[in-house]
Amino acid sequence: MSSSDAGDDVASCHRCGRRRADDSPLDALAWVMERDTGRRVLLCPSCARRHVRDIEGKLPTEYW
Repeated sequence: MSSSDAGDDVASCHRCGRRRADDSPLDALAWVMERDTGRRVLLCPSCARRHVRDIEGKLPTEYW
């Protein structure tokens, strides 16, 4: 669900479905992109904050 089903280029949150086009330009910069089994997945700022430990757990050990 990394883009909307309508076929346009508006990205949406993988967890909650929030559309990035609905955000202000500054809020749009706070979105997180990660790779999940080879595909690009976006998380809105709210979901990224809620799942920060999951995200950090995927980092290679050289970041710690």
